[in-house]
Amino acid sequence: MRKFFLILVAVIMISNLIITPCSADDVLRKLGRGLANTTTGFVEIPKKVFLISKNDNPLLGMTWGWVKGAGVGLLRTAAGVYETVTFPIPAPANYEPIIQPEFVFEEWD
Repeated sequence: MRKFFLILVAVIMISNLIITPCSADDVLRKLGRGLANTTTGFVEIPKKVFLISKNDNPLLGMTWGWVKGAGVGLLRTAAGVYETVTFPIPAPANYEPIIQPEFVFEEWD
């Protein structure tokens, strides 16, 4: 099974290089983004609690912030897993991120 998986990954990577001209920076950025979002998705919870508390009120931040943060955190983690698994494939076009902001630590204002 391990050999099959390694051969499959090699075939996908080689076919991607042959079929689609791409920059190594784009591929590595997608991989890095995927790994980062997979491991830091949970940070959405305190982020949403902070932002909603700051912009609305602390009570709403401590209730709705937790719910919204958990939902967005799961979404970010799933997007990270997807991007990690599909990093050699230019989907979406040009290796664009599938979730905005690209990383959890952007846009804390």
